[in-house]
Amino acid sequence: MDFKELIKVRQSCRAYQDRAVEREKIEMVLDAGRLAPSANNAQDWTFVAIDDAAVKQRIADCAFRMGGSFVRQAPVIIAVVAEKPLLLARLGSAVRQVDFVALNMGIAAVQICLQAADIGLGTCMLESFDEQKVKTVLNIPDSRRIALMITLGYSADPQRAKKRRSFSEVVSWNAYSPAK
Repeated sequence: MDFKELIKVRQSCRAYQDRAVEREKIEMVLDAGRLAPSANNAQDWTFVAIDDAAVKQRIADCAFRMGGSFVRQAPVIIAVVAEKPLLLARLGSAVRQVDFVALNMGIAAVQICLQAADIGLGTCMLESFDEQKVKTVLNIPDSRRIALMITLGYSADPQRAKKRRSFSEVVSWNAYSPAK
């Protein structure tokens, strides 16, 4: 599928088919995250892929407001772990007053989601979960953060029309113009 079509069809999936995802597809999706660009080439992420049913259910129990629904249905959950950034990345963040680690995690997550959509899988990024409980289940040290989690599987959601502001509302040329 061409890129423009891909970004049009990618959506947050909140219903999954009862169908396992092939290991090679999971690896392809994770590799897309690994290959993501990052500020200062920090590559300050690791990914924990959860496909074991018992572990997955324990992780789903940690999701706020959603634990009893599509998070439980998803055949795979990916934890995006923010590793300790390199000194250069920390200095750059301090000087620019920009959280480059968060930006890097977002870029990696988007690449994961777009790759998944390209091979026929649905995803949903989760930011609302009990991080400490997830860390305990996955044996992630307290010195690391879980930036977000992503559900992954074959979608049972119908395709929805995207609701986005118009191009002219979000784009200005040569000088800032606030959104209308």
